[in-house]
Amino acid sequence: MIEQIRAVLQQLGIAEYRIVESVQESVESFFVRKKLDLKRRTDLTDYSVVVFCPHEKNGRQMLGASAVNIHPGMETEEITETLQKAYQAAALVCNEYYELNAGEKEDFVASNSRFAGQSLEESIRQIVEALYASDTSEKVFINSAEVFAKRVVRRIVNSRGVDVSYETYLVSGEYVVQCIEPRDVETYHQFSYDDAEPDALRQDVAEAFTMTQARAEADRPPKAGEYTILLSGKNLQEILQYYCGRSSAGVIYQKYSNYQIGDHVQGNAVQGDVLTIYMKAKEPYSDEGIPMKDRTLMENGALKMFHGGLKYSYYIGIEPTGDYHSISVPVGSRTMEELKASPYLHIVSFSDFQMDILSGHFGGEIRLAFLYDGEKVTPVTGGSVNGSILEVQGNMTFSKERYRNDQYEGPYAVRMENVKVAGIE
Repeated sequence: MIEQIRAVLQQLGIAEYRIVESVQESVESFFVRKKLDLKRRTDLTDYSVVVFCPHEKNGRQMLGASAVNIHPGMETEEITETLQKAYQAAALVCNEYYELNAGEKEDFVASNSRFAGQSLEESIRQIVEALYASDTSEKVFINSAEVFAKRVVRRIVNSRGVDVSYETYLVSGEYVVQCIEPRDVETYHQFSYDDAEPDALRQDVAEAFTMTQARAEADRPPKAGEYTILLSGKNLQEILQYYCGRSSAGVIYQKYSNYQIGDHVQGNAVQGDVLTIYMKAKEPYSDEGIPMKDRTLMENGALKMFHGGLKYSYYIGIEPTGDYHSISVPVGSRTMEELKASPYLHIVSFSDFQMDILSGHFGGEIRLAFLYDGEKVTPVTGGSVNGSILEVQGNMTFSKERYRNDQYEGPYAVRMENVKVAGIE
């Protein structure tokens, strides 16, 4: 199919292009309580084609681009019409010119995931076993779940000689935990792993059961005021995306960030834990066919690099790194027991937690938190958090305990001082 697309591109006189072939096989299982309700296997192949149109505008060199999807069942005439329209659309796009990456045919890169050594059905079985390990009560239980295992083989070719291919594995899913006493509540949870992590899932599910029981008992918001807060799991992961977003080539080029290489972006007077962040290459090539490798984004609070795809990297004059979607952070200096030694508000669930990489503000509506007043721990619900990472980053203290999913590996929790919380007066 790739050669057929190339032949059409040549016939149309389209000299610059990129084709991404994606072949996906997946097994999907759906459960009601612990009973398998539905299981299905799917196989899907598609082709994403980006055509580029170099042109001039007002004496300046431009490079327009337009992306379309080609399906295996399409006839040559339909492919021709689709690509021709895409090229016409690209001619109207006035991006400043940038160079496409050159390369050559490389050997296929096999996945080193532990999922790769077994069938998709076996991967599902392992994850389902871990998922239901804590489901031993009639009071708190998983009322429904969906689990997906997939293998994807991708091939990326372009008009400059790039021809690379590789495979990835991912097991993901979602589940709903229900507690029926003292009130009937449900909580929704997601997971995703690119390597076999049954212990991590068991821990997450056990925590989800504890959260759901506490949510059933929580009946009021915390009092309004400033708190020492703890954020954990995916909420901490979201906080740390601030530094990744602010250092991306696109944000730098558009002057939304004033970061410079070497800046102590965590501040010059850090009294808490100093951050080091590694960007992890979960795939050997980016969607543009750029070879990817693990890189150091920050070291001891200082920025070491900018990162991004072809266009914005070319604009700011850096080596294109590809777009990263996973980070790794060394663990912190305190255990969870130490982080919880003095009063705190540990928010474990938000309705929609957000980290604004432009302003540094973070917050969301509290679904469930645990309030420790120095004597007892009380579950609370309602109210909201409104903080700024610029105000707390110098005093952040991270846990020694770890948390992991397919996009993050690092401390489980962070402690922040003097964060505003809206609640009852």
